Amino acid sequence: MIPMVDLKTQYHDLKAEIDAAVLEAIESTQFILGPNVQAFEKEAAAYLGVPHAVACASGTDALHLAVVAAGIGPGDEVITTPFTFIATAEAICYAGATPVFVDIDPRTFNIDPALIEAAITPATRAIIPVHIFGQPADMAAIKAICERHNLLLIEDCAQSFGAAAGDAMTGSIGSLGCFSFFPSKNLGCYGDGGLVTCATPELADELRVLRNHGSRVRYHHSVIGFNSRLDDIQAAILRVKLKRIDQFNTGRRRVAHLYSDMLKDVATVPFEDGKGIHVYHQYTLLTDRREQVMARLSEKQIASAVYYPIPLHKQDVFAAACAGVSLPVAEDVANRCMSLPIYPEMPDDAVRQVAEAVKGALVG
Repeated sequence: MIPMVDLKTQYHDLKAEIDAAVLEAIESTQFILGPNVQAFEKEAAAYLGVPHAVACASGTDALHLAVVAAGIGPGDEVITTPFTFIATAEAICYAGATPVFVDIDPRTFNIDPALIEAAITPATRAIIPVHIFGQPADMAAIKAICERHNLLLIEDCAQSFGAAAGDAMTGSIGSLGCFSFFPSKNLGCYGDGGLVTCATPELADELRVLRNHGSRVRYHHSVIGFNSRLDDIQAAILRVKLKRIDQFNTGRRRVAHLYSDMLKDVATVPFEDGKGIHVYHQYTLLTDRREQVMARLSEKQIASAVYYPIPLHKQDVFAAACAGVSLPVAEDVANRCMSLPIYPEMPDDAVRQVAEAVKGALVG
């Protein structure tokens, strides 16, 4: 069986260091907002090239806390992509604001900057681009739109730790950047975890208050906050893995480029414009014969998946609000996309085996 991701191999490679870090964290008994959390925040900020980083309990919380810290609330609209995990839109709704979906670029699957300005209204407060599958969005164009219209720019970097748009790391371009450390992510812990990067000390301070029950001083609460704290054990694991993130991403790019070399003549393979660094959280291609390919892979005990089969404007929860909304590119991509196994340690022979099975389904 070739799985979508193999977390066990990576753990075994790092077992001695991770086990020691976890045991040390347990021995310290400083489980909540302990020294590993503080150290990880500083190390992640240094790696990403940002002045401030605030850890929290999950990637969804990172988005939610960022939206709240930005002052977005009822009556506000936030422009985002329909081709993403629902957490992006959930965070907007949690704050009482309204997500406005704009269609995607057919090459990158990211929000299409050329279509954003037509969606801006007097109620628009922010744009949340998603760096889908580790592919950086067109941040230069999106940032220029935000500056012209005085809009906040919040990056959804849940799948893009270590990716770069031009010379800038994703998460360092907007006012806020939101990361997930779900176990299968490029940088993943062994549970849930998240991080928000902040352009100003004021935003960082607000986030620290919000994640800790609205409190700066114990039992003194200045606002209604949340319980969203990365625990020290997960931070210890992330500190070990952060040192290898470039190695992990290089491994993912090796796998992706081998796939693309073998499949470019039979399917639409992922696009890279050469202006940044795609880190391939997923390797997603397009084919008109998705079910046929996935059936062949299953026969050969090779995993595959569809991210995402239903764009957000077509989800039941948004059906009424988006009645009559047509976003043809997102709808087409959702109907034809499929993802192949990818992880940093994946052997070249396994990559070739998967690619040959795909080719066999499409050509053989």
